[in-house]
Amino acid sequence: MPASTAALRVDIDRLIGRLAALAEIGAIEGTEGCARLALTDEDKAGRDLVVTWMRDLGMDVVIDGIGNVIATLAGTIDGPPVMCGSHIDTVRTGGRYDGNLGVLAGLEVIETVQAAGITPYRPLAVAFFTDEEGARFAPDMLGSLVYVGGMPLEEALDIEGIDGVRVGEELERIDYAGAAPVPGRAPHAFVELHVEQGPVLEAEGITIGAVESVQGISWQELTITGQSNHAGTTPIAMRRDPGLVAARVIAFARELADRVGHPQVATVGALALAPNLVNVVPASATLTVDLRNTDEDVLQKAEAELAAFVAETAAAEGCTVESRTLARFEPVIFAPAVVDRVERTAASLGHSVRRMPSGAGHDAQMLARVCPTAMVFTPSKDGLSHNPAEYTSPADLEAGANVLLHVMLTLASGDGDDQGNADG
Repeated sequence: MPASTAALRVDIDRLIGRLAALAEIGAIEGTEGCARLALTDEDKAGRDLVVTWMRDLGMDVVIDGIGNVIATLAGTIDGPPVMCGSHIDTVRTGGRYDGNLGVLAGLEVIETVQAAGITPYRPLAVAFFTDEEGARFAPDMLGSLVYVGGMPLEEALDIEGIDGVRVGEELERIDYAGAAPVPGRAPHAFVELHVEQGPVLEAEGITIGAVESVQGISWQELTITGQSNHAGTTPIAMRRDPGLVAARVIAFARELADRVGHPQVATVGALALAPNLVNVVPASATLTVDLRNTDEDVLQKAEAELAAFVAETAAAEGCTVESRTLARFEPVIFAPAVVDRVERTAASLGHSVRRMPSGAGHDAQMLARVCPTAMVFTPSKDGLSHNPAEYTSPADLEAGANVLLHVMLTLASGDGDDQGNADG
């Protein structure tokens, strides 16, 4: 890190105060968690608060056509910024750190730099991206996907949510349909601070994860159709029961993950039967299957095995199946030089550090398409996330924010160009 900034540290009390204030919006009663599904009234209120903080810091704030918010602090030169950020939308049972830490630690970096009277050589930017969770509008990482040109804006605006409304309608309703064009300008580099959302760092007593990669993600929705009938008068041998098919698919997904082995995972997270009555054989079953692996070839084989099993099992029960892809992203490898920078910075600050993959999807994997990118992980207590009990200690939050601070300052100094040239 540049000698002139080596002693800089964030104000952890200020960061925790902002995390707490944001968590009050959409707070889940009786817990430390919060619920701000993308583009809801709660999300708007959270956005308004964070944008206010950005403007209070004198940053130039722009909002693009998919509702991404980018705030920039000018540097000595007028070029692509060194950007950090994440998201502030949550799942319905969210915690206060997932996504929020990466955005609010970014603001803490800006305030720390300003308080020290430092003007970075390159601009610094903090972003929060729309609908990272995908909990209301699939796919996940929607805003960052559009930002890097991975999906046309018109297609994204037409996506229908789980409640029947469309992205474009909700952006207009909450007044976050911005004028800035997408795809957006590629940053010089992108660094995302995030809680691990898993148990590895805590279990090994490690403070910082230098994230090398993000595993591939395959989300599918299966609709299995059979025949609704009376539960008491329809013999088992004469049933066409989509509920049975769904149950066998759920069990197969777990067996598949066990057989393929680590790091393959498989999850059925949503299941709905219709008409969903105690004394009626279902007419249909709709379920989601989430498959993930760091190896694209293995992930494709898992997808093929699942498809074959679903087709065979449904046919045997006299049911039909419709499949819809909700999200599909290949594994991502982050820029080795930026990962090295994270690792060296953490060590120079006296923190234990290990290289690791991410099991969850993140906006950083989208930004990696257009600029050198890496991530910084901090531990998650008991590995919990997407849960109101999600927790990371103040000491670990402070460590992660200080690593982010010094990685960004180095990359923005003009001396940190070992991450590769991203000025094009």
